[in-house]
Amino acid sequence: MSSQRITRFTRGGLSFDVRDEGPIDGTPVVLLHGFPQDSRSWDRVAPLLHARGYRTLAPDQRGYSPGARPRQRRAYRASELTADIAALIEVAGLGPVHLVGHDWGGAVAWGLAAERPDLVRSLSSLSAPHPAAFLRAMLTSSQGRKSWYMYFFQLPWLPERQLMSTDSWESALRSTGLSPEAAARDAAIMSDRRTARGALNWYRAMTFTTPRRLRAKVGVATLHIWSDSDVAIGPQAAALTERFVTGPYTYEVLEGAHHWTPDETPERVDGLLARHFDAATAYAN
Repeated sequence: MSSQRITRFTRGGLSFDVRDEGPIDGTPVVLLHGFPQDSRSWDRVAPLLHARGYRTLAPDQRGYSPGARPRQRRAYRASELTADIAALIEVAGLGPVHLVGHDWGGAVAWGLAAERPDLVRSLSSLSAPHPAAFLRAMLTSSQGRKSWYMYFFQLPWLPERQLMSTDSWESALRSTGLSPEAAARDAAIMSDRRTARGALNWYRAMTFTTPRRLRAKVGVATLHIWSDSDVAIGPQAAALTERFVTGPYTYEVLEGAHHWTPDETPERVDGLLARHFDAATAYAN
């Protein structure tokens, strides 16, 4: 395990910023943010994990790190997003990690756990169901209506303009349950046109994902956390997720919580993660 802090790593000519915190010799936990946030979305969870002895690494992912903002939407396909995080784990020499993702970070975590189980000690996905479960719910339930914004994000330039309108975007985030402070933080991220374009390209590259990759099952110990007031993800996709996990699986519902669980309910998230990490370690041994 690396005894030095990892503040940056490179892959394919791109440079990614990383927040490496907690006990340097602690068991590594990689925290992946979602849209439209960056690594600071874990600011309330990470210190709780540090107090338990875990070391956390939270990268600003592709499109969010200033040195990793390619223009082409194809550069944001799922294979590239998962390869970025595999490179972080390998370059840091961390060995298998507890991998935790929220929202789009969860989608990346699902992909990496399926493709590179050698790098993943356990998987925890907050809000984001397994990609195949999400697609099935899109076709068979109200999830399609909940995900209307994904269609809007396919348009040229107009979504960027909407994201860069700080006041209106901040108001939209607050209306979905994000605190005023966190909403202001995340709206400011999108005020940079390059960041807004990069963030939107995650959605615009969805068509490049192959059916085989979507259906890939996960064999590592997995925790899926869903919130019953999540405006983005409905119960159908969450309920279907278990079908795509072949290893030990735990499903938890946070009652009364919204989509932004790392910001909104850090203590509850920390407790569930700690219990899952312990169980996954016992299972592996």
